[in-house]
Amino acid sequence: MPFQKWGKIAMIAFAAAGIVLTIATLAVLTTFQTVPLAGSITAINLGIYSDSACTQDCTSLSAGTLNPGGTFTQTVYIKNTGNVPETLTMTVNKWNPVNANSYLTFTWNQQNTVLNAGQSIPATLTLTAASNTGTLTSFGCSVIITGTQQ
Repeated sequence: MPFQKWGKIAMIAFAAAGIVLTIATLAVLTTFQTVPLAGSITAINLGIYSDSACTQDCTSLSAGTLNPGGTFTQTVYIKNTGNVPETLTMTVNKWNPVNANSYLTFTWNQQNTVLNAGQSIPATLTLTAASNTGTLTSFGCSVIITGTQQ
């Protein structure tokens, strides 16, 4: 009988050690990398604001940390401060490092929208990181939102 008791204890200890080693192995095999967002936002022929009342200028973006495969979104408000309709476009340039755009995609939901004089609309900016961001650990870029007269 004492042998059976020690046998059960040994099996339980062996099973517990296996679970601990499995968890430790998964922790070693699971890796991730974070990518901080730092960027500027510039308006040409428009006002860009962080509030819907269009009173607080928005000149930079900050997302904290973005994991590979992750997405960051921010809503800004675009206002046509001129007196004629403007067609909206967004470009992203000055990537730092220069290959950051190989791993990151910046889009928005207002490309080619016509904004009448005095009108304002919300725009969602979306930054998506590839599931593999290579050696990218930080980056910078410039987001330019332009209004072109009709």
